[in-house]
Formats: sequence, C-alpha cells, structure tokens
Amino acid sequence: MSSLSIPKSIGIQLFSLPKRLNNDLPGTIDMLAQMGYTEVELFGPYPFSTDMALAEWEAITPYLGFSGSGFFGRTVREMHGILSQNGMSVAALHTDLDTLQYRMDKLGEAAQTLGTNYVVLPAIPEQHRQTMDDYRRMADTFNQIGESARQAGVRFAYHNHGYGLHEQDGQTPLQLLLDHTDPELVFLELDIYWTTAGGADPITLLDSYSDRYRLIHLKDMAEPVRFSGDGSVSTEWMSLFPYMTTLGNGVLNVSDIVAKAQAAGVEHFIVEQDLVADPDVSLRKSSDFLRPIG
Repeated sequence: MSSLSIPKSIGIQLFSLPKRLNNDLPGTIDMLAQMGYTEVELFGPYPFSTDMALAEWEAITPYLGFSGSGFFGRTVREMHGILSQNGMSVAALHTDLDTLQYRMDKLGEAAQTLGTNYVVLPAIPEQHRQTMDDYRRMADTFNQIGESARQAGVRFAYHNHGYGLHEQDGQTPLQLLLDHTDPELVFLELDIYWTTAGGADPITLLDSYSDRYRLIHLKDMAEPVRFSGDGSVSTEWMSLFPYMTTLGNGVLNVSDIVAKAQAAGVEHFIVEQDLVADPDVSLRKSSDFLRPIG
C-alpha cells in the first residue's frame, strides 16, 4: 500500500444504506458520524423534482424495497439540522437529468441551504446515449446545465458509469463529452469501480483530465471483473453488484487512486457500496481503511 495523506474528509453516498435511513434517519446519520464519516452525498428524487422524475422513482421503488430518497421525509432545513448536529456536511446532491434541466432554481436553493457546491447527474438515460451523435447532443445539454448551475450558485458534475469507455471512431464517448464541454461549467465524479468494470484505468483518467475531476466514488472489487458487453444496459451493471466489496478487501489499488485524485485536485472522497447488506460492518471497515492511510 502506498503512503499518502489522509483525505481531509470522508464522505458516504447515502444510496449505500437507504433502508436504514428510511426507517431511522437521525439514528443512521449518527451511526455514520460515529464511523468517521464527515460528509454525505444525497440521492434524488427530491420534493421539488419534476413530475416525471417522481413518477419514474415511484415505478421502481417496489423492486428496490424502499421508497425514501432526497431528504427522507424531512424539509431541506430539517435535513441540514440533523447533519449539523452530527458534525456532518453535504458533498453533493445526485439528481436526474430532467430535474437538472427544469428545476435548477429549486435544486440550487437546496444545495445552498445544505452548504454544498455540487449537483451531480448519476447516469445518462439510456435513450440519450445510443450513438456518438447522442453524446454530442448530450455535451451541448451538459454545457447548458452547467451554465444554469453557475447562475444558481453551484457547480454541475457528471458521474460516470461503465458505458462510454469503449472506443468508437477513434474516440470514447467519455472523451467526446469532455472535449465538447466547457471545463469551467462541467466537472466530473469518477466512479473507480464502474470505470474499471468498463475497461478503463481510473489513474489514467485522472492524469488525462486532472482539471475536471472534483469528486470520486470509492468502492472495491472482490476480483477482476468486466462487463460482458459495453456496460450500456442495466442487466450488465446488476450482474457485477455481487463483486462490490469493502475498501481494502479487493483488487483495486485504492491507495494509489486516492493519491492521484488528491494530486489532481479532487475535493470530495465518497465511499459508495450500493445497497450494502451489512452497513454496520462494511461501511465502518471502509472508513477505517481510509483514515489510517499514510
């Protein structure tokens, strides 16, 4: 393991344990703070999200087994209060494309109330990433969202999944997005697990676009695995969920990735283990792994 300085703060993506939050928000936030987490990253939808976003969420919640999201039934000020009581802040708000396009005013207000600078798109809807021309149009959309975010007093970032990493016509879709978006308006959140599953190297991306990455999702991979295809469909992602593991228990060189991310100017280091079965154990181990690095 390489020696490096400890990240200034360790965040947790709340999609790691939504059922616990749904049942006991204050108690779960207290538990995370006791584990050493100092930031949270929220996931939408939120009360102000578009009707389409809320309807899509309602349609999938029976399969997820929980319905809570956003502020988990609290107001934004109540959520801020619960976090503040536990010495925690907000790293970012994940939300859908529709809300980013049509509710940026409300999203920006919530972000400022919570004290965060970032609103993040967690995934590009499948219908908007079928061809390279789709990605060119999405780059234009990203620039528009980035400008509206700036006017709302926040920054826009895109969280990558495993798609967009396979070369087409001499360029990957991710490269196209980066090359056709304004670096002052569009930033990135690097997911080291999905990047690796898609066949790319997180360190190489951090080297190549050091001015763009501002947040990072940290999760480990139990053994080397790749998507069966190009990672573009949800069944491919779901097939790799069982390989997610606690930081330090897998094959990813998390220490070197964290060091490179720090050198590249990443501001938020966020643990994510989607819907982890044993959050009390796994999330504590990941926090413990990060804090003594160096």
